[in-house]
Amino acid sequence: MDLTLPDPGGLARRLVPALPGAGVVAGLGAHLPDPLAPVRATVGGTLRDLFTADRMPGERYDAPLGDPGWFGPDSVTWTVHADPAMLVGGLTAVMLQTLHPLAMAGVAEHSDFRERPLERLGRTSSFVIATTYGATPVAERMARAVRAIHGSVVGTAPDGRPYAAGDPDLLRWVHVAEFHSFVRAHQLYAVHPVGDEALDRYWDEVAVIAEALGATEVPRSRAEVDAYLRAVRPELVAGPQAREALRFLVRPIPGPLPLQAAYLGVVRAALGALPGWARRMLRVPRLPGLDLAVVRPATRTALAGLRLLAGDPPTLAEARARVAA
Repeated sequence: MDLTLPDPGGLARRLVPALPGAGVVAGLGAHLPDPLAPVRATVGGTLRDLFTADRMPGERYDAPLGDPGWFGPDSVTWTVHADPAMLVGGLTAVMLQTLHPLAMAGVAEHSDFRERPLERLGRTSSFVIATTYGATPVAERMARAVRAIHGSVVGTAPDGRPYAAGDPDLLRWVHVAEFHSFVRAHQLYAVHPVGDEALDRYWDEVAVIAEALGATEVPRSRAEVDAYLRAVRPELVAGPQAREALRFLVRPIPGPLPLQAAYLGVVRAALGALPGWARRMLRVPRLPGLDLAVVRPATRTALAGLRLLAGDPPTLAEARARVAA
């Protein structure tokens, strides 16, 4: 139960699909210089600093040959998780997950995300990417590793209730909060968001991740997710630990100015992707005019530029080549 920002979709030279024509200059590499190379290097370096500080052992995408993994290239999951809007969704997920007192207690007492935010971010991103695009043995190995970590995350919440990261009910909450946030960001910020029918398939697909970690009764459609969120709402509280975590998340992170500016932009977009009821619980001021007129257009523009500047996505290329073989 690691409440850190996943590297959703891998971003920057890992998962972001290039725009049509973006690889033309690279294809002429032997004949023409790439005028975007310096910019790509800067963008790629900044994003690597932000999202690849730590990886899970065994993360790979090139073998075994022919194995499509848990989803495969025709899945909705590959499509949704390849879009850089997942960057926003990952931070939204962290904010939303803080509202469950038992989940938040586990993070507050067992995670070093305050001391090493980039490392925790990288480790969580590694799990998301590997279970999405890795071969079946890789995804299964990642799930076993996380379950082993969860085994030691036990304790007592401030309200006196015991918690365990391996609790199936708690795992269900973490899963739904995370992937619901991915969907919200995709719908708000992706250039070509998938439709409702595809989102139902998405929920059915990603249930395998939650079940591999030990969750039960995992929602498998938009209707089931909505029903679950209504049912769980009475258990959610924006307690002191949740509010302190949110204050930490919205602060500038250490590092060079481009890194800080990029992060603060993601923060504003992530706050805008929170469900209204979650924003009210966390006391996030609602600024609909700012969100509609400034934040959403600016975020879409920034992500479109990121798609162009990030270059070719090696992770997707490796996974596609593995499946094709």
